[in-house]
Amino acid sequence: MHRAIYLQLADEILLLIKKGIIRSNQKLPSSRKIAHLLNLNRITVTKAISELQTQGWLESFVGRGTFVSNHIPDLEPEQLRNGTNATKAQNIAGFELNELHYLVNPYFVPVAELHLDDGYPDPRLAPIKELYRAYRNQLSRGGIYNRFGSYNSPDGPDDYKEALSQYLNESRGLKTKAENILSVRGTLMGINLVCNALISPGDVIVSGIPGWQRAEHNFIHARARHIGISVDEYGIVVDELREICKKTPVRMVYVTPHHHYPTTVSLRIDRRLELLRLASEYGFIIFEDDYDFDFHYNNRPLMPLASADENGMVIYCGSFSKSFSPAFRMGYLVASENVIAHLANIRILLDRQGDHILDNAMAQILNDGTIQRYLRKASKIYEERRDYFCSLLTQNLTNAVEFAIPDGGMTIWARFDEKIDLEKLAKIAYKKGLYFSDGSIHKYANFNKNATRLGFASATKEDLQSSVAILKSLIA
Repeated sequence: MHRAIYLQLADEILLLIKKGIIRSNQKLPSSRKIAHLLNLNRITVTKAISELQTQGWLESFVGRGTFVSNHIPDLEPEQLRNGTNATKAQNIAGFELNELHYLVNPYFVPVAELHLDDGYPDPRLAPIKELYRAYRNQLSRGGIYNRFGSYNSPDGPDDYKEALSQYLNESRGLKTKAENILSVRGTLMGINLVCNALISPGDVIVSGIPGWQRAEHNFIHARARHIGISVDEYGIVVDELREICKKTPVRMVYVTPHHHYPTTVSLRIDRRLELLRLASEYGFIIFEDDYDFDFHYNNRPLMPLASADENGMVIYCGSFSKSFSPAFRMGYLVASENVIAHLANIRILLDRQGDHILDNAMAQILNDGTIQRYLRKASKIYEERRDYFCSLLTQNLTNAVEFAIPDGGMTIWARFDEKIDLEKLAKIAYKKGLYFSDGSIHKYANFNKNATRLGFASATKEDLQSSVAILKSLIA
């Protein structure tokens, strides 16, 4: 974007002052002379000088002229020339950072024609038009001041919480009302908020290994003590949790029981019941991350732990990002009323409120059944893609990849032959236009299955076929 000439001139004069080339109390040439020297209109020069006067860099006196302000300390030109400059300051701050290893994130955004991602929905199926109409409807309604003129409740708008409460009660067997719900911008915000509000330094948090590193990094950042327990074909090994509870107080257990992340296995019913019993006996929080409940194919999904929680031990977290689109940051926490009130008070320290307009638009398409119809349609398509993808892997990569057909979700947990360098394979595949995770985020000191998640939901059957063809050509 073009920057006005007078502002460019003001920037150049300011740079000379900052470099110490022109100093405090030094007189500037007249506006007429500067205009002549620079071949500029005198009005342009006058506006530049006026701008710097407003900012306090210059002072003008009738009959005397314009001077660099006497409030500016003298700076040594050599010191500034060899020291900090604007370009360096843009890249490196002058103060120290506490660069913790778990905060290092390259924010790699893959750009590839083909993708077997971490388990994302297909945005082409999402009811974007319906959401747009609902959002536009929110903007055109009356009550402008109440909607846009002031802050609203930090836990979310009433319409959204009422609609979401009814939706969760009907679809997941929960027993909620609006006061049990807090709107958040996604699962990560929910985890971070709970860690800020309910976790103290030194508290023990237990979760399955392998797990979700984003959640684990939140535990570490809260200065909690993270203990990992095993995961087998039936989910987290609750017997190991029981032994930990006997030895040390546990503050929270983080679990993805519907489809364990990353392995996709479901937590068996006996382990679910025992986990709830242990929470009541030992008084720990269960953080239930139910990131993809809406997609279960082989049978009716097991209801969330929260649906069987009679003692207020579960904080239930869900998100529309996995069922709708990652671009729309809509999630929710469900817990006892006093917990929600406490979390809302903590949330104000970070985010005064969420996007109430988007929340209310979502409430509208929840109430009119749009979301429910979309999920039924998408679920059938994703099941077809799962079956097709698994058949492709079986036909083409039998000796290279082992996997179990997942009961639900949007990925398979693929264990590659130990002879295959998964990181190298992912790099070469990316150069050929296929992106998938190299599995490094699923490695731990005592866990390395040479495995990764291969998402199928966001790709068409044609894309899945092309993706497997690339893998086959690289592995063969």
